[in-house]
Amino acid sequence: MRISFERTGGFAGISRKKTVDTASIPANEADQLPSLIQAADFFNLPEKITASTTQPDRFQYKLTVEDENREHTITVSETALPGTLRPLIEWLQQK
Repeated sequence: MRISFERTGGFAGISRKKTVDTASIPANEADQLPSLIQAADFFNLPEKITASTTQPDRFQYKLTVEDENREHTITVSETALPGTLRPLIEWLQQK
């Protein structure tokens, strides 16, 4: 499994990108990813998740998950972040 993660926006407007591949991280960390993806129901999330009102200086997240024959990309604003997706975002930000 491979995840590309990008966070943009915020007060300083700094972009942060990273890619996590389960083949290149410790096994105990790699074992956490599938359950985070499943708990978020990631592959069934819409491609864009936005809030009804925009707020300046909030983060935007773009995630692409590649797993075997599946690939899905979503873009979500911080203010519209589903609670089920938050643990995955937090895990990725710690890596």
